Order: sequence, then structure tokens, then C-alpha cells
Amino acid sequence: MEVCLFEPEIAQNAGTIARLCACFGVNLNIIEPASFVIDSKAFKRAGMDYLDKLDINLHDSFQAFRKQYNGRLVLLDVKATLPYYDLKYKPTDCIIFGKESTGVPDDIYELCDEKVLIPMVKNVRSLNVAISAAIGLSEAVRQIKNL
Repeated sequence: MEVCLFEPEIAQNAGTIARLCACFGVNLNIIEPASFVIDSKAFKRAGMDYLDKLDINLHDSFQAFRKQYNGRLVLLDVKATLPYYDLKYKPTDCIIFGKESTGVPDDIYELCDEKVLIPMVKNVRSLNVAISAAIGLSEAVRQIKNL
């Protein structure tokens, strides 16, 4: 199980997700360009002393990431129709989260093997990406640990 951030925009969110990955024992992939320097003060502050407890892999593009990662790509996205808890996760899955402002472009959306969403009440747009990561990753890990 791994997590991937597609061109993240907010260092604090990425740092928080890095800390989440460390706590769950999963690797973090970041597809560049990020809107911040990975070793920035804000990223490090949110990641705290957990950043040395996980592998953070940087990729120049989605295509470069895809060449290196052979598992199933599971995109958590507001445009999806399948609830995240209805997908049967696999230990080799990578859960992908898009940019905070726009998600992923349509071509990247189509390249993902599975698309899931967190169901929410009407008239709200989205959750914070770090909250979404915690929800999605915790369900995947819960399922895998029960295998």
C-alpha cells in the first residue's frame, strides 16, 4: 500500500499526509511539480519528526511515476461514483490524491484503475485533502489487515 500526491499545492497538507503515511507504515509518492519546496519549513513542521520514518519518493511526472509503480492506482476524487468503502483494496494499491484546487486532469483520471469518493451531504464541495487521505488510507489498511 502506498499513497501518491499529484502536484500538491499546500506544504502543510503534504506534511500532514507524510506524517499519516509514517504512522500507517506506507510510502509516500509526490508527483512534481509541487507548489512548495519539499524540505520547506511548513512541510517539515506539519510532518514533525515523522519524516525520517518513511520513504518519500519524488517523481518528475505522472508518466515517470507510472513507469516505476506496477500496482493498481486508486484515485480518491469527488467526480467518482463508487464509495471508497465499497472497493476491495489490495496490498499493492496506491491511493492517489489530486491537487487541492483542481484534483487531477481528465487524462490522469482516465489512467487510474479505480476511482472512489467519500460520500458527503449535498451542497458541499470537498474535504481537506489530508482529512480525505486519513479516511481513504484507514479504510484500505483496515481491509488489508483483515485479509
